[in-house]
Amino acid sequence: MDAQYLGAYRALYERHWWWRAREALLTRELERLAAGRPFGRILDVGCGDGLFFPVLQRFGDPWGIEPADDALAPDGPWRARIHAGPLDDSFKSPAPFGLVLALDVVEHLDDPDAFLAHVRRLTAPGGWFVATVPAFRALWTAHDDLNAHVTRFRRDELVALVRAHGFEVMHARYFFVLVAFAKLAVRAIERVHRPAPRTPGVPAAPINATLRGICRAEQALLGRHTPWFGSSLLVVARAAR
Repeated sequence: MDAQYLGAYRALYERHWWWRAREALLTRELERLAAGRPFGRILDVGCGDGLFFPVLQRFGDPWGIEPADDALAPDGPWRARIHAGPLDDSFKSPAPFGLVLALDVVEHLDDPDAFLAHVRRLTAPGGWFVATVPAFRALWTAHDDLNAHVTRFRRDELVALVRAHGFEVMHARYFFVLVAFAKLAVRAIERVHRPAPRTPGVPAAPINATLRGICRAEQALLGRHTPWFGSSLLVVARAAR
């Protein structure tokens, strides 16, 4: 990921409408899966500086992996729980995890099969795997270049990838439907004028609040229904017992 983007990531995560709406969706999904029972050990792969940990600690004991050293504050409150490096054989865990998260991670990988093999190795029997990715290569914009994405996924592609590594896919759906239409418009504009990738900023407060509210309203309206289109994709899977 672009170094300037990494430097701005905490502020974006904590304030930007897109990240706030995604966290709200994921929190509701975890509440449904947990049903009042903790997951035990939780692994957040690509966790940054533990930005999702304050929510995850409601559901269990969060740990993380972050391959980008620049994303980690040496004195961060969660630093001792975060492994700096990729998810590969160098990561050792004393026990498996009841929940593994890969939130907008898989699209960055040249070898997603190797990644899923490691995820499966670390997931306890009956444990959960939850992932989000950007959807549809037709929605590729300069923002994907900025994020160093390798691809965007269709639902059938991600489902097949997860199933191939010993998980049963329990649910998969697109989300951010209205954002997808906005990205189609951006892509059309970029065919005429391709801008240099630029780190996004947090919109002015009224615009930020409005866009966040629109996304939250869309989520409430759709619930767990499966729209045919969206700018992002969620998959929820379970390891065999």
